[in-house]
Amino acid sequence: MNKPSSSVVHKARLAAATLALLAWGTSQSQEYPTKPIRWIVPFAPGGGPDVVARIVGNELGKTLGQPVLIDNRAWAGGNVGSALVAKAPPDGYTVLLGIASPLAINVALYAGRLPYNPAQDFAPVSMIIKVPQVLLVHPSVPARHVRELVMLAKAQPGKLNYGSGGSGTTGHLSMELFKVAVGIEMTHIPFRTSGLSTAAVLSGEVDMAIGSVATFNAHIKSGRLRPIAVSSAMRSPALPDTPTMMESGVKDFDVTSWYCMVAPAGTPRPVIDKLRAGLLRALQAPEVQQRLLAEGSVPEPSTPEELAAFIRSEIGKWGAAVKASGAKVD
Repeated sequence: MNKPSSSVVHKARLAAATLALLAWGTSQSQEYPTKPIRWIVPFAPGGGPDVVARIVGNELGKTLGQPVLIDNRAWAGGNVGSALVAKAPPDGYTVLLGIASPLAINVALYAGRLPYNPAQDFAPVSMIIKVPQVLLVHPSVPARHVRELVMLAKAQPGKLNYGSGGSGTTGHLSMELFKVAVGIEMTHIPFRTSGLSTAAVLSGEVDMAIGSVATFNAHIKSGRLRPIAVSSAMRSPALPDTPTMMESGVKDFDVTSWYCMVAPAGTPRPVIDKLRAGLLRALQAPEVQQRLLAEGSVPEPSTPEELAAFIRSEIGKWGAAVKASGAKVD
């Protein structure tokens, strides 16, 4: 009887090893999670992304039966923390809190210099929340509606100004999208941080700003700032009397901040599904919903496929805003 050739034996061993690896991977996916999960937040502690991750992560740990550890890796507009997750083992134990800056805006802002590809290097899990932005003015600005603000800006091109936390931030680019949509000119006053920008509009140093409802809601309620319109398609539960941009006549204007969860590309689908199921249960917890709504956030879970399509559309939207603004980073 002839013995099989060495190449046949090698192929058989390779096939057996592959089947064993697949079986092991399936077993691991079924048992997942068996240890703590590290949730990378690519921004500093205390900011909006960090607050959301801690609210949701605490409950997510309960639903998954393992602690969810928040790990802040802030630098370069969210790129450092995002790159860390893109290069992590695809086993479900390292995930990213994805937001517009590192997953969409920075594609154009850091053209050719991103250490990861948002559309290829991540496995989408689910959208978590969307955060409406609010366009507001200092009370010294004689405008109470979008149409009045537009008339004021057109009467004195370039005289009105607005503040932001820096070139290429969502506050900067959202206002640039608004300017293009209504055909007006305003002067951009960038600050080193969003906190400094907020202080500037509160003092009247700048005329207006656009930012998250959570950031400005207390100042609106106190009368120190006047809301003009929210940027989302639907009104904000935190500002039910403030119209949307579209209600105010700005066609197809739907701009929000958003937070999602993504894992490294190649993470097994059973693991993705378990993470998503845990997120859904966490977002349904009454305490989580109350705290998120108090922050001006709207829970909007999605399928992985819906999130992937949304991120692609956001890359196009913010790319156009970067181009229109001429925003650059050193």
